[in-house]
Amino acid sequence: MNIAFAGLRHGHIYAIYNNAVECEHYEVLGAYETYEPAIQEAKEKGLECNYATLEELLADERVDAVALGGCYAERGEMAIKALKAGKHVIADKPLCTTLEELDEIERLAKENNLFVSCMYTMRFDPRVVAVKELVESGALGEINNVYFGGQHPLQYGRRPMWYFEKGKHGGVINDIAIHGIDILLFALGLEVDEVVGARCWNKYAKEQPHFKDSAQLMITATNGAGIIADVSYSSPDGIEFGLPYYWDFTIWGTEGTLKFNIKDQEIKYYVAGDKEPKILALKPQKCDYLTDFYNMTNGEEDIILPMEDTIASTRYTLKIQKEADKR
Repeated sequence: MNIAFAGLRHGHIYAIYNNAVECEHYEVLGAYETYEPAIQEAKEKGLECNYATLEELLADERVDAVALGGCYAERGEMAIKALKAGKHVIADKPLCTTLEELDEIERLAKENNLFVSCMYTMRFDPRVVAVKELVESGALGEINNVYFGGQHPLQYGRRPMWYFEKGKHGGVINDIAIHGIDILLFALGLEVDEVVGARCWNKYAKEQPHFKDSAQLMITATNGAGIIADVSYSSPDGIEFGLPYYWDFTIWGTEGTLKFNIKDQEIKYYVAGDKEPKILALKPQKCDYLTDFYNMTNGEEDIILPMEDTIASTRYTLKIQKEADKR
């Protein structure tokens, strides 16, 4: 698959680039970007910005897929243009920032027999895979209560400053909670039914009082389960991503409970009738998100992140963000 990059304004895009360089299924054709510091950074990382315009990139018949890593609010329009040009799309999260954009992305992909994916990397984590198998085994019974925390460091002055420009970010729920919402769907089999409440507010980014860096939400799943989450930019400077409970999940079912985070080397769970915990064996995933994307576009079965899930997780998260934006 020949892949080209459109937008290099977030560091996550280089995870896709590096994986594509290392993966036997991909050939990198180049990139498009207009922001000079981003162009220079790409050059230092070995990625050439050899397309003068997005239109030039999309007109290149060699390009099979476009990887998106621009400002969040620019990605939806870029995805739509790529799909109209007959290209598959893979994006850093979030894919887009409005439900209207998502509707158009879904319509174009289906009409043109194209595929869209996103960097929902936690689907491929051994801990999440193991939890998914445990839930599907029925050992915890029916899932009824969930909490997840996805607190991130603000890193003001180190994050791209477009984060704090009005109209470019799209909301902290859409930025961060999207991973947790995708885990609800993938590992716990829970689909979002109702947004009970959602709130975003400013507390940590004092230099940018308009930027709502804190977020909490309360939703119900279609089976009646309740989910509460906090996805604020609240991790303290210094420890930041080193917090031992980074991406923390607590799950209660009718027959048992477990708690895990994305850094755990051992996960304990408790089932009704037992006085001692059991140890959950970690289950490594068979492939990574970029190989999974390649497999999907080539009609393979057993896709870990099908396009329908990418669209669903994005849609659920955008609906929650929309409710928070009303406050």
